[in-house]
Amino acid sequence: MQFFTIHELSRSHKAATLGIDNTPPNDVVLNLTALVINVLDPVRAAMGKPIRVTSGYRCPELNARIPGASSDSQHTKGEAADIVIAKGGKWDNYLLGCAIVRLGNFDQVIFENVGKDDLLPDWIHVSWKRTGTNRHEIRKHVKGSGPIEQKKRKTGKTIRKSTNFGQNIL
Repeated sequence: MQFFTIHELSRSHKAATLGIDNTPPNDVVLNLTALVINVLDPVRAAMGKPIRVTSGYRCPELNARIPGASSDSQHTKGEAADIVIAKGGKWDNYLLGCAIVRLGNFDQVIFENVGKDDLLPDWIHVSWKRTGTNRHEIRKHVKGSGPIEQKKRKTGKTIRKSTNFGQNIL
């Protein structure tokens, strides 16, 4: 792990404010390490700019306090991080998401909170599965479509409703 630390991926101002211990268990540390090695460090090297983690691991108690967060969020497994270019803007975040897609190692890349008529995200959600199959999904969530919408699959699991727009971003 060259550019990121487990502490950086698990620190949370909200957890500290609420008095929640957000220390990841060992299996989650393994997932966070895999996320860094396979996605975050390579994209940081490719971008040549610092990347800030705005949300990484969330223990189940913390995740339950995040409005709109799914109970089966990959954040609770240490498989996901929300990231931005440090001291950058929406265009930088767009390029960050494109760089992840071009590098090809990801489970999901979600361009979060984009405008209705553009693809400029407030942040990028990226995930990587250490075990199982990585889906290589590229999605966007449009700002103003309300809080992160939820819907039920036949399995009963809550999923995030967003738009899949594939390789059209490049």
